[in-house]
Amino acid sequence: MKFTMFADFHHAPGRFMRGGFEDLDFIFERAEKEEVDFIIHAGDLTHGPSKHLDFVNKYNNFHIPTYNCLGNHDADGTPYEETLKLYNMENGHYYFDNGGYRIIVMDPNYFEKDGKYVHYSMGNQYENLKTCDWVPPEQVEWLKETIATAPGPCIVIAHESFERESYGVKNMMEIRKIFNDANAKKTNSVLMVINGHHHRDFVRILDGIIYFDMNSTNYEWVAKPHNCYPAELMEKYYSLKNCVSYDAPIHAVITVEGTTVTCEGMETTMFMGVKREDTGNDRFDQAGREVTPTVQSFKITLSKHE
Repeated sequence: MKFTMFADFHHAPGRFMRGGFEDLDFIFERAEKEEVDFIIHAGDLTHGPSKHLDFVNKYNNFHIPTYNCLGNHDADGTPYEETLKLYNMENGHYYFDNGGYRIIVMDPNYFEKDGKYVHYSMGNQYENLKTCDWVPPEQVEWLKETIATAPGPCIVIAHESFERESYGVKNMMEIRKIFNDANAKKTNSVLMVINGHHHRDFVRILDGIIYFDMNSTNYEWVAKPHNCYPAELMEKYYSLKNCVSYDAPIHAVITVEGTTVTCEGMETTMFMGVKREDTGNDRFDQAGREVTPTVQSFKITLSKHE
């Protein structure tokens, strides 16, 4: 099984400098050359698909099958239910099988309020940031059943992280226990877990599972505004003052054979050489991970002895 994987594309013309049609074409062209089985992203494709139907339809209707995953921004400008329809999703969490593997797409985009779990929609999460990023109980039970009935090893994709101990999914330990319990019953039931959201490039093996914290396709967000880019660009793209951008749309082609995962990433450069620390922002994030204009390449074979 071979697939194209990217994260945090953030198509928002006039706001971000990158993330346009040319960047999507770049990803598509490589997917065609590599003859992948499908294309999928780890969330934040847009900031509301109803505002960008031409872009969303281009992605959805590509001749190689494409799949969506909800990020914390996808329903910012479009109601959640409408976002699902425009992304061709019956639910925020779902699965599909390919080549004897099961791809499980999860949706931790819920906040807890008054004992209930509410999905992000039209920016409602910004008033509830302290209780964001939950996998609700119904989805937890669905996950158990979905792994248990899989025809082979599972690859889990979600926007938010089940690996990061800082700013990860609130009930990540509950989810990781499900992964580990499944692997205890049958080795490599869960082979790999991929997330976006944090705009970092990091991979590690944890409890015999590959966890891949995948970089943004296009940029890193910085909280403290800067003026490191030319004024005309800052005026043209109103969020550029809070970005350090990359020079090319970085992504990966991932091949899975047995229990071997081969990731062929790519490397570019920082736009105009501007790094995060040049903007007056910290070089590292809360997990101690720095910004690099890369999606790393690796080849990992897992066994019951990992």
